[in-house]
Amino acid sequence: MTIAKGQRLPFGSFMTPGADGPEKIATDALFQGKTAVLIGVPGAFTPTCSLNHLPTFIDKNDALRSKGVEEIAVISVNDPFVVKAWRDSTGGEGKVTYLADPKGEYIQSLGLDMDIPGLGGLRSKRFCMLVKDNVVQELMVEDSPGESGKTDADALLAKL
Repeated sequence: MTIAKGQRLPFGSFMTPGADGPEKIATDALFQGKTAVLIGVPGAFTPTCSLNHLPTFIDKNDALRSKGVEEIAVISVNDPFVVKAWRDSTGGEGKVTYLADPKGEYIQSLGLDMDIPGLGGLRSKRFCMLVKDNVVQELMVEDSPGESGKTDADALLAKL
């Protein structure tokens, strides 16, 4: 079952690129007591994710923060080393927290997983959610992994 507006995020943890290698970070550290955005992408370095979707959150970072967003995080079903390389290539460090969900366990707990045979298997659907103190306030999910118009920063800003 897919998580819905008004539901509490399930507790979980991710890997994030740290100064000395991958570090674990829990959902509560990211979302408890905060207004946050969680972006889900099918994969680091994929064309729509890297060229169309994530850049909107980097470019509109100040606008989102002026609307009360304290944390912006992107999650990908990739290992933390791939996620680090992606972070370093996007110029989003300091604006977006990059999260690795190597086995897709957290994405599955949200019910936002999909299977793309031949292109990595288990992946995240493309989504954007607004979270306040661990509770989903808005959830936008794309119909196709190659689209990002429903889930980009402009779509979220229109709801804030």
